[in-house]
Amino acid sequence: MEHIYNINRTKEIVKEHGFKFSKSLGQNFLIDGNILNKIVDGAGITENDNVLEVGPGIGSLTQFLAERAKKVLAVEIDKSLLPILEKTLGSYDNVQVINKDILEVDLNSLIEEHFPNKKPKVVANLPYYVTTPIIMKFLEEKINIESLVVMIQKEVADRMQAAPNTKDYGALSIAVQYYCNPKILFKVPPSVFVPQPKVESTVIKLEVRETPLVVVHDERLFFNIIRDSFSKRRKTLLNALSTGNLKLNKELIRETLNYYNINENIRGEALSIEEFAQICNYIKGNLIKS
Repeated sequence: MEHIYNINRTKEIVKEHGFKFSKSLGQNFLIDGNILNKIVDGAGITENDNVLEVGPGIGSLTQFLAERAKKVLAVEIDKSLLPILEKTLGSYDNVQVINKDILEVDLNSLIEEHFPNKKPKVVANLPYYVTTPIIMKFLEEKINIESLVVMIQKEVADRMQAAPNTKDYGALSIAVQYYCNPKILFKVPPSVFVPQPKVESTVIKLEVRETPLVVVHDERLFFNIIRDSFSKRRKTLLNALSTGNLKLNKELIRETLNYYNINENIRGEALSIEEFAQICNYIKGNLIKS
């Protein structure tokens, strides 16, 4: 089937169906075959792979996925794109499109229904405004997937793989790295989209870990500690944790830091994930005792 990724064909399809781009849905369609190939290559798609695509748009990336994968399930929120996808993907018998909001879907049930006893790979050109909620839904709900290869805003990708003591390091860095091994694959200029976004994009691969990077005895407490630690970056950890949402006892925090020989004046941005895990587990143990 004819590929639809070039700019003229994309504009023809949009015009033919009277489609109007939605700013609220963050719709930007890819028009560069080289980029589309690199995304599929980066995801390592083979004939044995099942793929869950989020937001197929008019199907440009879906076509490339369908030509490599065993099966592709594309989840599209915009009902007005369904007749377009029916036409652009009609000749691919290994593609199924469903009209749902990925943030409202029971992902475990969806995957079990369409990929029973299989771990699909997630591939997506994600709208910028819902990038983090979509990714964290897959991770926090521990959905049975192998990896995510997603096109997202460059700044967000930089934060996902950031290390301690860098300006990009924060709660998102720790959350993603706790569940995944992140690897930036390549950057993408605005010129390869219609309409063109105002920012640069990045394709990042998140390989889901079999078990989290660190052992924590209470995940909810762990992430609450992290959120408080980065809520006001200029605060020391001692002050951030004692005045944040958790309002932890200052003496307990001081005792915890001293136990691990961590300076009381340290800020959250200087701590590794392993150190946050130690702090969480020590605090959890003492909260149970008390």
